[in-house]
Amino acid sequence: MKRMKVGSVAVRGIALVLLFGAARQGIAQDAKTAFTSMAPIDQYLIENRDSEIDLARSAAPASISRDAEVMVLGRHGYETAVQGKNGFVCLVERSWSSPIDDPDFWNPKNRAPICHNRAAARSYLPRVLKKTDLVLSGRTKAQMMEAIVAAIDNKELPAMESGAMCYMLSKQIVAPNGRWHPHLMFFVSQSDPAAWGANQEGSPIMAFNDSWEHMIVFLVPVRKWSDGTSDR
Repeated sequence: MKRMKVGSVAVRGIALVLLFGAARQGIAQDAKTAFTSMAPIDQYLIENRDSEIDLARSAAPASISRDAEVMVLGRHGYETAVQGKNGFVCLVERSWSSPIDDPDFWNPKNRAPICHNRAAARSYLPRVLKKTDLVLSGRTKAQMMEAIVAAIDNKELPAMESGAMCYMLSKQIVAPNGRWHPHLMFFVSQSDPAAWGANQEGSPIMAFNDSWEHMIVFLVPVRKWSDGTSDR
C-alpha cells in the first residue's frame, strides 16, 4: 500500500473522507475540473432515505451498526433517522469532510460512510454537525474554518475524549479520486505520533496533525470490509 500524503484536514473530521493509495492524485487534477465552490444542495442529498441509512450502517460490522443511531443529511443538516441502543452513531459524510486543501472539498459525488463510537459521538461528531450546518447555511470554506476555530477556542466544541474512534469499513464509499481501503480512525487532542510509531517505515499506523482543530488523527488500515470479506 502506498503511503498517503496528507495536509491539514477540514472536518470532520474527518468527519474526514480518507483515501489511500492513489487518493492524492486529485491534487494534480486540472484546475478546470476542480470544485471551487459549493454545488446546489440537491446534489449532496441522497433521495432515498432508506438507502442512506443502509449506506451509513455499512461503515461498521452489523454487530455494531444494527444497534447504532443513524443520521441522514437533510437540507438543514444531519437529523436522526434511527434511534440507537449501543452509543454508536453512523452517518454518511459528504465532501466537506475532506482535507481543507483537497480539490474535491466541494465535490457532491463524495460519500463516506462512518460509524463513531460513544466517545467520538460526544466529542468528534459535534464538529462534523457544526461544519455541516455552517456550509449548508452558505458559509464559505474560510468562514467555516474561522467559525470552527472560534468554537474550539471558546470550548463550545469539546476536546477529543479518551478512546474516541470510528469505523470506516464500507465497500460502498464513493471516492472519485482514489481507491478506498477499510480502516479505523482514532481522534486525539494532544499526542505525539511518534509515540504510536505512526508514519514510520513499515508501520501500519498513519497520522496527521490537524493543527487548526488542535487534533491528531491516527489511521489504522485493516484487512476486512464490514461485511467480513477481505480487502484485496
